[in-house]
Amino acid sequence: MTISGNAVDPPKQTLIFSYGTLKRGFANHTLMQDLISSNDAVFIGNYITDLHLPLVRGPHGVPFLLNLPGTGRHRVRGELYSVSDAGLQRLDVLEGITLGHYERLPITVSPEIRDAGSGGRRVAVRAEAYYAHRSFAEDMWRRNGQEGFESFSQEVAKGYMKTLKKGVLILAISVFHFQQFLEEATEVALWSE
Repeated sequence: MTISGNAVDPPKQTLIFSYGTLKRGFANHTLMQDLISSNDAVFIGNYITDLHLPLVRGPHGVPFLLNLPGTGRHRVRGELYSVSDAGLQRLDVLEGITLGHYERLPITVSPEIRDAGSGGRRVAVRAEAYYAHRSFAEDMWRRNGQEGFESFSQEVAKGYMKTLKKGVLILAISVFHFQQFLEEATEVALWSE
């Protein structure tokens, strides 16, 4: 919070588009619930990307949005949250920003349901999303046979693995796992049915 003149400016909020395990009903949503409980996040609604983007499974069934605009056949469905700076720090830890797993970058999304107040049009908003790190995104796209998903659903999520550490769910993925995943020449079951 900053003070300017006699007014108190509200804390800065960032719009975050969640397409994977942070969504309601998935493994890491407990973090979003904690952020909502502490007033560090607010659920805005169900949104969809304006551009086609690949959404794929990586090592251990972890979902990755690839920053390859116009690639793939789907506009990705997810949830939009308004998140405080404190909440954003916790999300960055979960997503492994400093470990090179993901990078938080801009994205344009629109509500899934058209706004009657705007003549039935979808009103696009600028947000941020956690994309697979650029160092392996193209290889991950090839490894997935250049096929992705429209949504990280319960069916797609089967076999997703996580670990609990210090009260925060974090991904148990190492650089070795990425290399092994990307170098596999044959189809390997990376998730259980």
